[in-house]
Parts: sequence; C-alpha cells; structure tokens
Amino acid sequence: QVQLVESGGGLVQAGGSLRLSCAASGSIFSIHPMGWYRQAPGKQRELVAGISSGGRTNYADSVKGRFTISRDNARNTVYLQMNTLKPEDTAVFYCYVQTPMTTYWGQGTQVTVSS
Repeated sequence: QVQLVESGGGLVQAGGSLRLSCAASGSIFSIHPMGWYRQAPGKQRELVAGISSGGRTNYADSVKGRFTISRDNARNTVYLQMNTLKPEDTAVFYCYVQTPMTTYWGQGTQVTVSS
C-alpha cells in the first residue's frame, strides 16, 4: 500500500513561517519527482513547487522567493519551507509523487494564514 503522510500544517499569522513534510512509503520514490500542490476554497488545485530526484526545483510565481522545496531521498521525504506567509496562501496543501504509471497523493494538510 502506497502512503504519503503529510505534517506541519496549521494556523500562522501573516509574515510567519511553516514547514511542511511529506514522507512516502517505499524506496522507489527516491527516483521520482515529488512536490506540493495546494487548493484554496473555491479554486482549482495549483502547483506550488516540485523537485526532481536530482534536486531540480520549480515554483509557482506566487511563491518564488518565499517558499523552498527540498527532499531527503534516504528518508523518501519532501519538505516545503514556507516563509513570509500571506493570507492568500491559505489552502489545503497536498504532496505528490509522480511515477511513470501514476501520481500518488497525500491526504492534505491545512495551512491557514491570518491577517
């Protein structure tokens, strides 16, 4: 059974920071791209950041300079460091692992940024 277990969400004031973690079961995930999407109420799910197995990263324009994605392949874990959070960052954040056959998703973790 494939599992992605997320943690680190919560409530924070604008300007604050949070660090999300996503641990994937199974050693195969160390060779696949991982990352984070988010979905705000009434909006479509959008890509926040992705990272390849070799460490290449990409970010949504809205989070560049504020968010940093990283991964620990030995632990099959991807992280999202979020700084200078804004109320518009409020959303459910989902981690994913992209394999050639399918994309696996975490259950989601709520991030709420108060103004």
